[in-house]
Amino acid sequence: MREKVCVREVGPRDGIQMVNTILPTEQKVAWCRAAVAAGVCNIEVTSFVPPKVVPQFVDAEDVARRAIEIDGLRASALVPNLKGAERAFALGVPLVNYVLSASEAHNLANVRRSTDESMADFARIAEARDALEGPRIALGAGIATSFGCTISGAVSEDRVVQLAEQYAQAGADEIIVADTVGYADPAQVRRLMARVVSAVGKLPVLCHFHDTRGLGLANVVAALEAGVRAFDASLAGLGGCPFAPGATGNINTEDTVYMLEQMGFDTGIDVAALLALRAEVESWLPGERFSGAIARAGLPKTYSARLDTAA
Repeated sequence: MREKVCVREVGPRDGIQMVNTILPTEQKVAWCRAAVAAGVCNIEVTSFVPPKVVPQFVDAEDVARRAIEIDGLRASALVPNLKGAERAFALGVPLVNYVLSASEAHNLANVRRSTDESMADFARIAEARDALEGPRIALGAGIATSFGCTISGAVSEDRVVQLAEQYAQAGADEIIVADTVGYADPAQVRRLMARVVSAVGKLPVLCHFHDTRGLGLANVVAALEAGVRAFDASLAGLGGCPFAPGATGNINTEDTVYMLEQMGFDTGIDVAALLALRAEVESWLPGERFSGAIARAGLPKTYSARLDTAA
């Protein structure tokens, strides 16, 4: 049996939050359905932010409600505060992701409050979740700018570990360590992620990398070496951060899955099916920048043979 690695698709949320085209609800749901058919069982489907801030998510309730009904999908949604979390809770979204920044300057620019204030808000979200009746909703706890910040530069690794521990104590079900602006390098990732994994004990740890300087997949390998077995990725490398102008987006889902499978891990995802979905998504988003080596070069002839051998 090959060791499993989870690749969570964040294209329907992170990937399209800054694109010029507002996708209709039907296309967002179709994206989720096709991804599940390709073997993707975890998708961040939307964000419960005010529509005036990010118009792309004006249909957050509709998308989340329909995504939850897709067989085989564990849908998640991003929330910026307690109000957003309450919207997600009301729909029964199985996994609600929250994020704050390790960089104080980035947190102030992004959500206009200190990092400590954001951590206090997460504690309120956890309390509200614990008071709910019905199936337990999981909370994902994100730490943005964990590897550096375009505003303040270096970020203390001790601070990142401290925030992970505070999240765990407050009731998080998984920790998400994010290279929001693409500053991470493999040595830094290996060092910091080993500390975070050790600090939070049995809590799952997920990494969210961007490929801003071409180190995205190298950082995935470094995180694997540190014990991480779950990663965010975006179809066609879509996405980005408004505080990292000119930066490329998230690590590419197709390339990430291909690399993991070649390394001997089991993602459960069909790369060829992802490429077909990518072509469709590209037709929906004219003028956007897409990335990915597998989409450009294709799968090697040895790929299917390696999978047959592994099976």
